[in-house]
Amino acid sequence: MSCVAIIEDDAKIARLLADYLIQAGFDIAMAHTGQEGLDLAKNQSIDLFLLDVMLPDCDGFSVCEQLRTFTSAPILFLTARIAEEDRLQGLELGGDDYIVKPFSPREVVARVKANLRRLSLDANQSPSSALQLDQDTLTAQFGSQTTDLTAIEFALLAALTATPNKLFNRDELIDRIYSDGRVVSDRTVDSHIKKLRQKLNHIDQVEVIEAVYGAGYRYKPCTKLP
Repeated sequence: MSCVAIIEDDAKIARLLADYLIQAGFDIAMAHTGQEGLDLAKNQSIDLFLLDVMLPDCDGFSVCEQLRTFTSAPILFLTARIAEEDRLQGLELGGDDYIVKPFSPREVVARVKANLRRLSLDANQSPSSALQLDQDTLTAQFGSQTTDLTAIEFALLAALTATPNKLFNRDELIDRIYSDGRVVSDRTVDSHIKKLRQKLNHIDQVEVIEAVYGAGYRYKPCTKLP
């Protein structure tokens, strides 16, 4: 059974979300400050985080950045901030999704399920590709080198690597990584690609995602081991 951590200072909102998630079959862990959330994450096995952006001791972006130093579990922001700059900041720091307040608890449950489903994507690679994805640990490995990925980055890379050399436009990639039909800007995909390339660069795979100006992205396998 998956465990969802709710890091939210409003006790009523936290309790409401917990009730709906428990009814949906999830285990729940709760924290009401950023530090409590970090301590919880270090001491429990958490499969997904619901993280409020406005916390009493620090902002959720800072908590997200610290979480990403030791966990790849999906992070869904709970926020009243709707500006694109805020959304992009959260994604750049390793967040996977945004849920804007006020929200429907049923929508939150649906988003949680959708993000966890992405972790079960088929990550099998073609025999010609030396890049390996592990959906259980959300990692990409090339030779002896490994890098951690967020759930969105993993889903994006899995979609690209599933059909090597196929050109995907941004709308196709959005459909692959967001299953709830939301409207997402092209800049969001570009932001994820930029972050993914930075991580792949650490395992000598930065050139495998090729950008085609005005068209989209494709995966070009590299079989030369580092």
